[in-house]
Amino acid sequence: MIRGALALLLLATAAPAAAQTFAIVNGIVARGDGGEPMQGGTVVIRNGKIVAAGSGVAVPPGAQVIDATGKWVTPGIVAGFSRLGLADVDLGTSAEEGGGASDTAGSADDTSQTGPFSAAIDVVPAINPLHQTIAVNRADGVTRALVAPGSSKTIFGGQGAVIDTGADMEPVTAARRFQFVELGETGAGIAGGSRASAHLLFRNALREAAELARFPHPIVVKGERSDDVLLTRFDAAALVPVLQGKQYLLVHVERASDILQVLALRQEFPQLKIVLVGASEGWTVADRITRAGTPVIASAVNDLPASFEQLAATQSNVGRMRAAGVRVSIGMIDDGDTRNLFLERQYAGNLVALTKIPGATGVNWGEALAMITSRPAEAIGMGGEIGSLAPGRRADVVIWSGDPLEGSSAAEQVFIDGVRQPLDTHQTKLRDRYRYLPRRDLPEAYRH
Repeated sequence: MIRGALALLLLATAAPAAAQTFAIVNGIVARGDGGEPMQGGTVVIRNGKIVAAGSGVAVPPGAQVIDATGKWVTPGIVAGFSRLGLADVDLGTSAEEGGGASDTAGSADDTSQTGPFSAAIDVVPAINPLHQTIAVNRADGVTRALVAPGSSKTIFGGQGAVIDTGADMEPVTAARRFQFVELGETGAGIAGGSRASAHLLFRNALREAAELARFPHPIVVKGERSDDVLLTRFDAAALVPVLQGKQYLLVHVERASDILQVLALRQEFPQLKIVLVGASEGWTVADRITRAGTPVIASAVNDLPASFEQLAATQSNVGRMRAAGVRVSIGMIDDGDTRNLFLERQYAGNLVALTKIPGATGVNWGEALAMITSRPAEAIGMGGEIGSLAPGRRADVVIWSGDPLEGSSAAEQVFIDGVRQPLDTHQTKLRDRYRYLPRRDLPEAYRH
């Protein structure tokens, strides 16, 4: 209790000033919409929203002015797939070690190991805005994240949310925005070792949801269910919005044949709003993904056959899918997805570098930035609210020391909803405390 109260006190004293009208001027501005950066640009923000961004934008009278000469100004990074805020320390959990509880198991809420529910799980109650992983990612320009629960005992992880990384206790931007499902190799293992079993379980779940969809309040309806149902009433009811196309369905698959099986689901359930996650072999069936109009949140740097479902993995995967017309963004499923989301800008930079390698396929700078800002938001229908510097969007803005797709650049100022955020973390506080510690304050062992 004391530790929690102290954390809240520190958070309150570090809280940024309220949103206001201000203009960031003379910067190298990139809107995050796929366009190239503009020299001498201006971004105007009022009441937490973007008013205008680009060259030749006038500064409103009375606005606070921030000079960004020599700096880059972009939207904040939107982590396309993550488990941010669900684990502060996720080493040694029973999920990872395959054993019993450990000293750190209680700090991770990314996966339900033995509980009775699956699709009905809402990730929101488990998100902790005080986790240091959120502060670390905020300090590197990550301002929003798609957060999904993990799957362990069933193929359904549950309902994911969109959060911000602001230094406050209200992180949720959109609750229950999507349902997460594991198919492919992982889903097959959960379903008993067979992909056929996993797909059958999924189809059966949607049929059970269809039974309840006939009623206006499916959870409170008594009876009216088949005798051989496999899902709890709450889980089946949670899939009704998915079946009706009111909630997005994020499906993790890697190999090409699994991707095609997922796309084929819409023949039986035409209203599904499917988003593919991972898709390491997506480039081999990119034409089919494009025709289906299905967005992909891809793992950008899978370039080796780490498993039998990734035999065709290549770093050119994202570039080839994009060249074929697929709507691609970058996510980090099973890639430090609880903590290292800041690496997405490095991954985006790698995609730009691939354009200079003979035989490889990358993307241009503007599109690479969009893949970590506006494209993830668009994949789940939130492109009109977050992810770019277009007028009316939430004012998530980062001022960088240099090109944000270069690893040597740093976020110097971060704004979320127009509010400047603190960039200190536990690590920076330890650094500052001990960097210049007077000799008299050193432990005795260091005095000799």
